[in-house]
Amino acid sequence: MERIQIETRDGATAFAPGEVVEGTASWQLDKPARTVELRLFWYTQGKGDQDVGVVLTVPFPEPALQDRRSFHVVLPQGPYSFSGKLISLLWALEVVAEPGSRAGRIEIVVSPSRREIVLQPHFLVV
Repeated sequence: MERIQIETRDGATAFAPGEVVEGTASWQLDKPARTVELRLFWYTQGKGDQDVGVVLTVPFPEPALQDRRSFHVVLPQGPYSFSGKLISLLWALEVVAEPGSRAGRIEIVVSPSRREIVLQPHFLVV
């Protein structure tokens, strides 16, 4: 059975912009992968079209069927993780093995407070 897993140092999932995220990617594959890489990206969820922005990729050269690799990435200054009534912006780390788009993912929070920003509706009284 295939397994792709990502673990951050100390199991942390909330970070400040510019912070370094360290961890390990591990996998056990049934079929060889031509490439395995870590992706840091944000995506929107909610009403309307989904947007995705891949911020960086970290290739793991010469992946074995069963392997474990360490990584460290520097988070960008934004956008921040937020949740609103109509749309949310989420961050994730994903390890992808190709061919076959086999993947493992963890969601993370990126904001100055290390908490998702919750947008409150504002009403304009005239």
